[in-house]
Amino acid sequence: MELTNHLKALIVRVLPHYDIAIISGLGNNLDIRQHGGSDGFMSDQFLPIRKCRLVFPVALVIVGLVHSVSLTTAEPLPPQAKLAAPKPTAFIVAKGLSVEPFANEQLSNPASIDVDDRGRVWVAEAFNYRKKTRTAGDRILILEDSNGNGRADKTRVFYQNPDIDGVHGVCVLGNKAIVSAPDRILLLTDTDGDHKADEKQVLFVGKVIDPIHGQHDHAIHAVMFGPDGRLYFNFGNFNAELRREDGTLVKDVFGQPVNNSRQPYQEGMVIRCEMDGSRVEVLGHNFRNNWEVTVDSFGSMWQSDNDNGSSSCRVNFVMEYGNYGYRDEKTGADYRSRRTNIEAAMQRRMWHQNDPGVVPNLLITGSGAPTGILVYEGDLLPKQFRGQMIHAEPGRNRVWAFPAKQAGAGYSARIVDLVRDDVDHNFRPSDVSIAPDGSLFIADWFDPVDCCHRTVNDTGRIFRVAPPDHAYRVGGYDYQTPEGAVKALQSPNLSARYRAWTALVGMQATARPALQVMASDPNSRFRARALWVLAAIGDGAAMAIETALRDKSQDVRVLALRIARRHRLPVESFVQRLVRDESARVRRECAVSLHRLDSSESVQLWVELATQYDGKDRWYLEALGIGEKGKEAACLDAWMKTVGTSWKKSAGRDIVWRSRAPRAAPLLARLLLDPNVPTVEHPRFLRALDFHGGEQHRVALTALLQADSKRNPATYLEAFQRASPEFLKSHPKVMRQVETALIASKGTVTFVDLVARFNRRDLIGHLMDMVRNAPEKEPGIRAVGQIIAFREWEPIWKALADPNRSSPFIKALGFVDNEHSRNYLTGVVTNEAQPEAIRLLAIASMGQSSVPAQELVKLVQQNRLPTEFLAPAVRALTLSPGPGTRMFAAEKVHLLIPAEGRWPLKKLLATAPDVTKGFAVFQKGGCIKCHKIGNRGQEFGPALSAIGTKLTSKQLFSAILKPSETISQGYEGVTVVTDQGVLHTGFVITDTKETLTLRIPGGLQKEVPKESIDFRKRSKVSLMPKGIDAVLSPRELVDLVGWLKTQRTKKTE
Repeated sequence: MELTNHLKALIVRVLPHYDIAIISGLGNNLDIRQHGGSDGFMSDQFLPIRKCRLVFPVALVIVGLVHSVSLTTAEPLPPQAKLAAPKPTAFIVAKGLSVEPFANEQLSNPASIDVDDRGRVWVAEAFNYRKKTRTAGDRILILEDSNGNGRADKTRVFYQNPDIDGVHGVCVLGNKAIVSAPDRILLLTDTDGDHKADEKQVLFVGKVIDPIHGQHDHAIHAVMFGPDGRLYFNFGNFNAELRREDGTLVKDVFGQPVNNSRQPYQEGMVIRCEMDGSRVEVLGHNFRNNWEVTVDSFGSMWQSDNDNGSSSCRVNFVMEYGNYGYRDEKTGADYRSRRTNIEAAMQRRMWHQNDPGVVPNLLITGSGAPTGILVYEGDLLPKQFRGQMIHAEPGRNRVWAFPAKQAGAGYSARIVDLVRDDVDHNFRPSDVSIAPDGSLFIADWFDPVDCCHRTVNDTGRIFRVAPPDHAYRVGGYDYQTPEGAVKALQSPNLSARYRAWTALVGMQATARPALQVMASDPNSRFRARALWVLAAIGDGAAMAIETALRDKSQDVRVLALRIARRHRLPVESFVQRLVRDESARVRRECAVSLHRLDSSESVQLWVELATQYDGKDRWYLEALGIGEKGKEAACLDAWMKTVGTSWKKSAGRDIVWRSRAPRAAPLLARLLLDPNVPTVEHPRFLRALDFHGGEQHRVALTALLQADSKRNPATYLEAFQRASPEFLKSHPKVMRQVETALIASKGTVTFVDLVARFNRRDLIGHLMDMVRNAPEKEPGIRAVGQIIAFREWEPIWKALADPNRSSPFIKALGFVDNEHSRNYLTGVVTNEAQPEAIRLLAIASMGQSSVPAQELVKLVQQNRLPTEFLAPAVRALTLSPGPGTRMFAAEKVHLLIPAEGRWPLKKLLATAPDVTKGFAVFQKGGCIKCHKIGNRGQEFGPALSAIGTKLTSKQLFSAILKPSETISQGYEGVTVVTDQGVLHTGFVITDTKETLTLRIPGGLQKEVPKESIDFRKRSKVSLMPKGIDAVLSPRELVDLVGWLKTQRTKKTE
């Protein structure tokens, strides 16, 4: 307790359950209360006189000092007067709107918000984000504007506990709040109306992969109440599974485990369940970090998904049961792994958009860190935002809208700025929510670093967006009568709609007349909400479906099928009514509704839908693929009988390409062998074969390989690579085509693979030529590695002995991480007969990979290098991939400090860059060996083509000089030691039962057999080397950062 001498005013207020209590005077000059936390942000846990009688005499003394006392029965004042005085921000706002502050920086790290039906803002406050600063744990706050001035003047702590540290979401449902922490979902209930959680129930428990203080951003996210009376939420790709509180692994309604085992699900997922957590469904999977899912009144789901720095963030319409392509469906490989028909554009490659079975993206938003999202279903904001997604994008300092329109069975969308701040890069909108009056509330993380990595400021702000002349109005709802509850059901506020839904369902038949009136409202979203509730009352589902089937809105007709599935009614009869609907969107939903149905009627309905495919609409095609699940063979057989020879037309080829029926494999082979099928389509048919197995796959491969290899050498070569050694041994005719395959693949990685596979030592000369032609590219590096694997030492030694021929081999050997490359390079470095330039090149090459770098450390330690070679050796080790060798280099860094010394950050920031020199510095610093900008560089670390839009100059200096402080998600290094003692460091791109595939420096892939791994550990140290300021001068650092700031790709493709 604190009592100051600088009193200017005093307010004494009577509390409901106590005699009297004293709270702060103006400006916090008087502060007699209990603090709600160790961070100085205080709650309304004031000190009551009943519990401390000594306070009353103190109060009398204070009254005498200030000469006046105000006695009132109002609620307590806010715990911090500054709450209503945020700093001004230079927002650029959409026409017809303004931004007003609601709460200021004294709020800590608002990760998620929800506005309840009383207009109060609930805040999930992640003060302990990636740390454990506040031992009492993170909090759920309730901020309230009690005097109607549009500013929060009161706060309560609803819940505080370490079990929600790093909290991701809050969903307010009457007297309950569902809180999402990274590793659990809690249902908190206020049983006595004191605005504090009294009961706690654990709905789900997750398993965070590689947690930081038990947290990870890519884990469990916010929950939302859907219009169908169920809960929706999602989690990112660093949550491994869902379990019950008792440890039982959750299985979905089809009996499949909800985990990332690829049986069948993997990576991030969208989940739906009943209010009690039962009947779990996985509605979509294979996302990366889908931060939040939102559901509109029709039951359509929308969400964003974060990329890994490749300027490929996306927005998805979540078509139920779809695969969304972050990793390879079969192998789990990421986008960097080689595959047939790989996408040319990074923004498509990132999400495997050329693979059959991947639902298309709605929109690519470019670089960023997408977070909260909603569908605005009010009428206060301008028309262009009504019925559209609104999305928080902290990485770009913006709140966006994504106006969507129909495109066949799916949608297209564009980006519209709703609020942006081009001046204050601290504006980091983390979430959005709609108030009962239709106002848009924005949570602002308010930090120079967006919330995907770390925080600098433990602050936050809340803003309200509305027309300039619109005062914040908070009205009440009547949930006691059908008419009042129906009015609440029309609210733009989700919390109000939840309470209305619950009240109306509880009224049962009494509510039907009012709901039926609403079901005929001109607003199709109102009609949809009413029909959902009518379906939930008694046996009203059939009647609600009948009404929806006849609706003029295609979205409401879609709703008819969703109601049928929700209430587990026979879906086929309703699909039959809509199977010829004029709307492709409705027919898409018909196809999805057939998912896992196996009746003969469902097969015929699928065929009728498939015959309406236009050969262009990927949304429709993927819906057909989802609909055939569980009856693939029957569907394809029935369709073939129906279409006859037309199956080879463009639309038919697509259906065969997408089908997972066993029969589809030989049909793909027939397409590949048909001279009338354009050869440009061959890569996609070959890729489709990769998703088939078993006898039919073998039949298809046999047909391809026994055909004339000269008719289409490229296609034949692709097929040849898919043949196993056992297959080739049993097919001598195919075996004789090895020469054809080698000729067709000369100079490529495929050539190296074939040479190794068939032990063609007679082709070492060709491998040597590949090294000379491309020493720092994958074909050349793989070639020198294969010569070593053949144990053919002499050709390389001869090349190294000739200074005029040795450079390509020295460069390539630096990427071959084994004892043989170590021996070759060491031989050059220690050979005094070699020219100095060649020896220095070999030193630089030894720093490229772990095993040679370890030997270079020994050369320095054992004084086996000339004095003038020490600085180059330390420089090479500074840039080496292994943490141990880099630590050694750090001890010797004094040998590299530029003559002018290191500059402090302030001076670096104050110095004007020469951006024309930036690319040269990018090369000198070795950045180009690990990063790609446009078409230049190697794909190892994050792409930097749009880095200028993501980080400020200050953040870039920090990322370069202290790389381990901000390791990008998905770029956490892994160190592997084999049973032969060989150490490999890189990023995991594929992890199967048999093989671990790493992306290693230089953009290469290293396959390590699982059985050979003795040790594997994820590194907490960035693979980007620290100490680049010892390699580059301060002026060069300035030029590099200045040039990086100019790297800005377009927002979309």
